[in-house]
Amino acid sequence: MTGARDLWAAIGAAVLLLAWDASGLDLRVIGAFGGAHGFAWQDQWFVRDVLHQGGRLLAGLVLCTWFATLLRNPRWAPPRSASALWFSITAVCLLAAPLLKAASATSCPWDLQMFGGVAQYVSHWRFGMPDGGPGRCFPSGHAMAGFAFVSLYFLCRRWRPPIAGPVLLAVCGIGALFGWGQMVRGAHYPSHALWSAWLCWALCAIVDAVSRRTVVYRPAIA
Repeated sequence: MTGARDLWAAIGAAVLLLAWDASGLDLRVIGAFGGAHGFAWQDQWFVRDVLHQGGRLLAGLVLCTWFATLLRNPRWAPPRSASALWFSITAVCLLAAPLLKAASATSCPWDLQMFGGVAQYVSHWRFGMPDGGPGRCFPSGHAMAGFAFVSLYFLCRRWRPPIAGPVLLAVCGIGALFGWGQMVRGAHYPSHALWSAWLCWALCAIVDAVSRRTVVYRPAIA
């Protein structure tokens, strides 16, 4: 039943996110951080250097460490087959962000005329409709650099259940922090980070449901 709950959670979250998109709250929330002269925190050192640049480095470090663990396969690590599956899903999530952004006609908040740019606001669901700006801003790739590791929750839930909950909280907290950092800079709307989280969860839920009978999660012994 766990797999079914995960999928229903994804469906319920999608309904709520669509309602958020239709509410117009994206512009209201982002307007609290910017004005006609742009965003005061756009070049603030903590959100720009620590959360943005440092966040990229952290995601790369975790991914490289995970890959090294896969190669070595120590006794304390998850079985290689299970670990390789979720490593691959994490990589897919990380690669999906730039691919989706490249196809997006949606510009970032700091590109809007109301914030000193040239673009008009157009919903990211109006596919292919240009807004007069550079586009390529949906979803939030930086938030996805945190939320992509929700895969670790699905791995730990079947391999080491006691640590699954704390792992999920940590991943969601980091992803939310990354998303917040880009929002206050004017780089993304709240929905961009929320949809990034949803994409990662939905993909992991589907993979977990499909692989439930085929992937072994017994602790490694060598």
